[in-house]
Amino acid sequence: MRPPRATGGTVAPFSSAAEVLLPQTPAPLLRADRIEKIYRSGDVPVAALKGVSIDLLPGDFVAIMGASGSGKSTFMNIMGCLDRPTAGSYLLDGQDVSRLSRDQLAGVRGRSIGFVFQGFNLLPRTSAIENVELPMLYQGVPAKERRRRATEALEKVRLGARLGHTPAQLSGGQQQRVAIARALVNHPKLLLADEPTGNLDSATSIEVMGIFQRLN
Repeated sequence: MRPPRATGGTVAPFSSAAEVLLPQTPAPLLRADRIEKIYRSGDVPVAALKGVSIDLLPGDFVAIMGASGSGKSTFMNIMGCLDRPTAGSYLLDGQDVSRLSRDQLAGVRGRSIGFVFQGFNLLPRTSAIENVELPMLYQGVPAKERRRRATEALEKVRLGARLGHTPAQLSGGQQQRVAIARALVNHPKLLLADEPTGNLDSATSIEVMGIFQRLN
């Protein structure tokens, strides 16, 4: 950066262009502000979430931990646009999604969010590559592009040699890797994993978590 330029006995200030070079904090990808969720058990209100707030930046890798019944799944459902909060606001990539209709939330899920669950949720009579293609089918992606992207996603999780295998022909760890590839194939902005190693042994769990870290 050049020093201030002297003009007529005074010092010229730095230009606004120089100020742009200063480090800037990126905008949050996810911003939850005082999220509340209240269910009703008969006439009795039950508070599942009480004023939860969090900011997540692009590239953040975060674990949500807590005792059973503490509201983890409820919070994940709201962050995944599977449910709406009773109060508070939720912004995903700058868009307030907390008051969208169910159809609008479905659109946000398809475009911006990938899910990995404890159960693999694969179609049993369908090959690995066809399982991965399924989300793109709902998005109207052409067949040739679906095949290319599904192949690329499976190669990222090191299943390039198992494209035509059905779930019954894959180990538990391999099935979860297919599920991860399926979650990534639409290039989501947010990936949510709900106990993704719950059905796996210790060694395979470490392998799957290593895949998440490598992809991140």
